[in-house]
Amino acid sequence: MNEPTPEQRPVRVVVADDQAAVREPLAAVLALLPDIEVVAAAADGHEVLAAVAAGPVDVVLMDLRMPVMDGTEATRRLSTDHPEVAVVVLTTFADDASIMAALGAGARGYLTKNAGRQDIARAIRAAAAGQSVLDREVQARLLAAARTPAPSAAPTPLPGDLTLREREVLALIGQGLPNRAIAERLFISEATVKTHINNLFAKAALRDRAEAVRLAITAGLT
Repeated sequence: MNEPTPEQRPVRVVVADDQAAVREPLAAVLALLPDIEVVAAAADGHEVLAAVAAGPVDVVLMDLRMPVMDGTEATRRLSTDHPEVAVVVLTTFADDASIMAALGAGARGYLTKNAGRQDIARAIRAAAAGQSVLDREVQARLLAAARTPAPSAAPTPLPGDLTLREREVLALIGQGLPNRAIAERLFISEATVKTHINNLFAKAALRDRAEAVRLAITAGLT
């Protein structure tokens, strides 16, 4: 019998939260979804690393404030030792320091615990596909921070081989538009938008959408 392809099998998830009252119901709810398999639950960063080492794991749904090893440090170690594993932060904290620390450590998504089950599931699927999903409040904070550069900061130069369309797509990402809205704005298909984004990310060495937002703003495109 042939092994299922990544597109056919469920996304394998570790749920990490130090509060059992949060961790266990969340794992149970996600386990009901046909395309998500909860392979482990963890109460701290060390348990996360152990679960990933026992693997295989596609995505870690990561709380930030945990004992022994917090979520930011666990994310940093996963980014170094298991870069194939995506991290989606799910936390009550949406302050600038927490957001920047988590994204800087390598988190691919950032949600607050106000997110509903479908939002969380969507972020998990996106992270497994190499995409980035940010809570609206988080995205607004990133935009505000990026729009307040140091007074002497010069605009960030863009790669010279970006096409006009790729620059347009980057500018719209900087405005916080999702792919569907970008497609509607430019009168092109969503699949074409994804192609432009893939090319843009490769040329500008961008890891995720958060970096694209920062580049668009610091380059003066928004």
